[in-house]
Parts: sequence; C-alpha cells; structure tokens
Amino acid sequence: MFVDYQLKNRVANIVINRPDKRNALNAELVAQLTQAFEKAEQDENVKVIVLKAMGDVFSAGADLDYLKKLQSNSFDENLKDSNQLRKLFQLIYEQPKIVIAQVQGHAIAGGCGLASVCDFIFSIPEAKFGYTEVKIGFIPAIVAVFLLRKIGEGLTKELVFSGDLIDAERAKQINLINFICPNNEIENEVVKFAEKLCVSTSAQSIALTKQLLNKVQDQPLDEALDFAAEMNAHARSTNDCKNGIQAFLDKKKIIW
Repeated sequence: MFVDYQLKNRVANIVINRPDKRNALNAELVAQLTQAFEKAEQDENVKVIVLKAMGDVFSAGADLDYLKKLQSNSFDENLKDSNQLRKLFQLIYEQPKIVIAQVQGHAIAGGCGLASVCDFIFSIPEAKFGYTEVKIGFIPAIVAVFLLRKIGEGLTKELVFSGDLIDAERAKQINLINFICPNNEIENEVVKFAEKLCVSTSAQSIALTKQLLNKVQDQPLDEALDFAAEMNAHARSTNDCKNGIQAFLDKKKIIW
C-alpha cells in the first residue's frame, strides 16, 4: 500500500507512503489516493481531511518508471490514465469537507498539482514548488484548470511556462500556499488548525459554501447571484443553521 489512512478527533489523515521514491505518483498511488478521499468523504465521523507524506519530499511528481510506460501507451490508454488524475484532483477540489495539504518538503509537477487543489496549504520554509512539466516536453494540463482559478492567468502563465521552482515565501506571496511553519512545528500547527475547524464551523455550512464558491466563479453575474440566493435559502433549512441560530439567540456557545 502506498497510502496510509488514519482517523483521529474527526480529522482524517491521508498519508502518501513512498518515501523511497520521493512519494512520486503512478497509477496505483493515484488510485489509492482516490479511494482514500472517497472513504473520507463518505465517513460521517470525518470533518476535516489532511493530506501529507512520509519522508523529506511531499511529492516529486510522476514516477520515472511510470513515465517510461506512458511512452508506449496508445492515445486511448493515455486518455484513460489522464482521466484518473483528473478524477482525483476534482474529487479533492469538490470535496465537501475541508482539505489541508501539509507540505513537509518539495512539491513538484504532479506533486505540486496535488497540493494546489487542496483548500489550504501549510508548508515548511525550505519547500520548493513548481510545475516543471514543460522542461521535459510535457504539460501541466489538469492542474492548470484549477490553478487559473486559484492564482489567475498571469501568475499561472509565469509558473507553467517557465517551469521554474519557487520557494515557500514566493508561493505565499502569490497565494499558492497559505501558511509557512518551521519543520518541527508544522505537524502541531496543522492539527491545531484542523481541530479548530472541527469544533468552530458547521459541516453543512462548509459543504454548501464550497459548492457555492466552486460554481459561481464561471457564471455570469446574474446567474451567480441567482445561485447564491438559492443556496442562501437552502442553507436556512438545514439543521445546522436552525441549531446555530437558536444557540445564538439563547446566547449559548455551540460546539460543532
């Protein structure tokens, strides 16, 4: 198994466990990550998901043996394989639960893409980020769709056209990542952040808000506002909203 799954205090830890291969991606690892995220989504005991990796590298991108195999694939085989990665990235991006990437080392090419589709990224100062695909005649196709949404066209072009690596400080400046923590503190900071979200936010509210944010970005203003109004009305009928408003009126602190 290339992926470990642990549940503690309503936080699911999905851990890439290929440190001997710098946690490089191949078809089997992508499939196991997909299964782990599907498991976390379906588990009512899970409120927040943390994606992290064993060893000193978050993920170095595609496995070399995997890249060699792709050279002999037919177009249909490569399309099927590409769609597996698309399924994983979309599953993480549209996940109704908060997903935090804990980046304890370099995140490169597909590994950087994997972190990029998470809701929050915590990184150590020494980590490097980059989409290096153009340097080997490849393209960062799947992640580019999400990256445009995250940091905009200009910065996306800067990163994917150059293929250069950037440090954590630069990644934070362009809003690619959210937090920088020393290596000996990142684990505790992620746990603290995840557990705070568990007790201070409504799971139903998070799920609906994520759905709203994902959808309205591509809609014309009127359509986006219509959808937002519908989501607002829908949210009011949820149990979480009713319980939250009642607690507020009763001046009671609610623990989610």
